[in-house]
Amino acid sequence: MKNEHQDRNNEYLYKAILELRDLEECRAFFETLCTMQELRSFAQRLLVAKMLDEGCVYSRIVRETGASTATISRVNRSMSLGENGYEAIFARLKETE
Repeated sequence: MKNEHQDRNNEYLYKAILELRDLEECRAFFETLCTMQELRSFAQRLLVAKMLDEGCVYSRIVRETGASTATISRVNRSMSLGENGYEAIFARLKETE
């Protein structure tokens, strides 16, 4: 069972993110909220997910992102068993590229 306080905290965070209006606000918010290492980890996982979505093999992903095979496996598992969050974002990003 999920922690009720954690659920509320998460919801508040998600709502705050949805209020960001542009890339500069987003950058400022996340640079204030997170450490540089946390941001690098988020960015790395997103790039790993993108490359997995594109059909890249682990060895290429390791070489191009510096991610460990354990990280790649975790991202791959979350893409298979998760809430399809990566897929939704990738589809929207493709529309704007």
